[in-house]
Amino acid sequence: MALPACAARALGPPLQLERGAPARTTCPRRHSRVEAELAASRPGSVAASVRAGPPRGVSRGFNSQPLLDEPLKASSSLAGAARAPLFALLLRGRRRRMHNLRRRWDLGSLCRALLTRGLAALGHSLKHVLGAIVSKIFGPLASVGNMDEKSNKLLLALVMLFLFAVIVLQYVCPGTECQLLRLQAFSSPLPDPYRSEDESSARFVPRYNFSRGDLLRKVDFDIKGDDLIVFLHIQKTGGTTFGRHLVRNIQLEQPCECRVGQKKCTCHRPGKRETWLFSRFSTGWSCGLHADWTELTSCVPAVVDGKRDARLRPSRNFHYITILRDPVSRYLSEWRHVQRGATWKASLHVCDGRPPTSEELPSCYTGDDWSGCPLKEFMDCPYNLANNRQVRMLSDLTLVGCYNLSVMPEKQRNKVLLESAKSNLKHMAFFGLTEFQRKTQYLFEKTFNMNFISPFTQYNTTRASSVEINEELQKRIEGLNFLDMELYSYAKDLFLQRYQFMRQKEHQEARRKRQEQRKFLKGRFLQTHYQTQSQGQNPNPSQNPSQNPNLNASQSGTQNLFQNLIQNLTQSSGQNPSPKENQESQKQNSGQEQSDGNTSNGTHDYIGSVEKWR
Repeated sequence: MALPACAARALGPPLQLERGAPARTTCPRRHSRVEAELAASRPGSVAASVRAGPPRGVSRGFNSQPLLDEPLKASSSLAGAARAPLFALLLRGRRRRMHNLRRRWDLGSLCRALLTRGLAALGHSLKHVLGAIVSKIFGPLASVGNMDEKSNKLLLALVMLFLFAVIVLQYVCPGTECQLLRLQAFSSPLPDPYRSEDESSARFVPRYNFSRGDLLRKVDFDIKGDDLIVFLHIQKTGGTTFGRHLVRNIQLEQPCECRVGQKKCTCHRPGKRETWLFSRFSTGWSCGLHADWTELTSCVPAVVDGKRDARLRPSRNFHYITILRDPVSRYLSEWRHVQRGATWKASLHVCDGRPPTSEELPSCYTGDDWSGCPLKEFMDCPYNLANNRQVRMLSDLTLVGCYNLSVMPEKQRNKVLLESAKSNLKHMAFFGLTEFQRKTQYLFEKTFNMNFISPFTQYNTTRASSVEINEELQKRIEGLNFLDMELYSYAKDLFLQRYQFMRQKEHQEARRKRQEQRKFLKGRFLQTHYQTQSQGQNPNPSQNPSQNPNLNASQSGTQNLFQNLIQNLTQSSGQNPSPKENQESQKQNSGQEQSDGNTSNGTHDYIGSVEKWR
């Protein structure tokens, strides 16, 4: 019986008797130990392989005593034993246990191989899926085929970007509930231009009666002359954004020159080295940090024409503009700004030629700044200039003795300040509201006849809107700013009335232009008709000669005139009607009279005029 190739290789070459050894003819059981020793001395033999233990990866299980101690079961000769199968040398029980060990080893290796290959395939699939997603999002920044090299760098960049976004988000929205993350900002439809920006109805019911002169604000601003726009910047009203619009977003013959890294821009008049704008971003804080009405009216003329002789100074027109904001939102925004370390120590508060003394204007804090102050401490300070700041900065402080509170009673002082602020605001060339950015842009363009390049953006989420206050704090803040509350109500009413007045005036002018154009075209039609009637027209030879020649000539002239009018009217649309179509339309419209005011189409007016003439 021939052995298989794998068994022959495992058994090794057949055993050979040593020279001089006696031939063994007795039963192999008597010499089993000697034969085992001889077999173990030869490398690659069955005994050596059995002594080596089970295959790699299979631990010695139960009853793992070496199989060499057991008697070998062989045939009558060593050559016959060499040709026997491998398992035939073992006992039947040992053969079964060896078979079970090899079977377990095959199942374990198979499971390990399947698990390894499955994990490798899963990782490969995830790598390709991740690469496809990244390639779709970032385009050429990542490729599927080269993920092994770029995946680590890309993931690191994504993690760094996420951390940076978290830091920025914490700075922009420090509150517990960030309104930037609300889904309403993504699901809100496009705003209607005829609806106000605060989501209230466009139908506005006025509370104050203003004259036509108060509502019509149209300034003849001569940028090439000597006129000057003066911007009164009140803290935390969005004045910084509006000031940037003035120097960077206006269509001018000679735009302002703004250099990178510098806040101030050079805004010169066309052909002159003289500024037309007095603001933070053009001339800087020339009259002090956030100068008020009292400071600007006395400081600006001296700063602009200070180096000239009084007799040589031109007669300038100073057009004052400003921006107002809801008092509660402005107050909370200023408190947050003071928390970050703002002090406005550079403000001069000059009134009647001198700044206030420390007794007239005490400080609310003792250190270098008031950073980190809570809202209650901010509201408890009786000398806090944030209270009624808009009224104080828009009024004439010389009427109440500047900052000396002992000049008149407090009630009378508040009344004088409020009336002065209302009067100055009404007579300003322009003022806008932070809550109505588009309307502010529209009124500025109509007032100064200057157009902005890009439209204003309405930001409804600010640092003040992220502060959560209850109804009690809301009422207390309104009580501390009661003058600002009344001034803002007055300003909002005047602002919306001016907006509606300007819109109605614009619609009336457009309607008047259309009417003038119709009258001009009608007069042109009549002039052409009379010229044609005076010159006369030859009769059409295709008509019946038995008809009246005068009537034929009149109808022919009317038809030719009607055809010319239709061609002139439809020339812009590229349509040239034929005489046959004109005759058919003339038959359909015969006997009908059309009113001049019933339609806005010039073609119908001309047809009605032709029918009346016939």
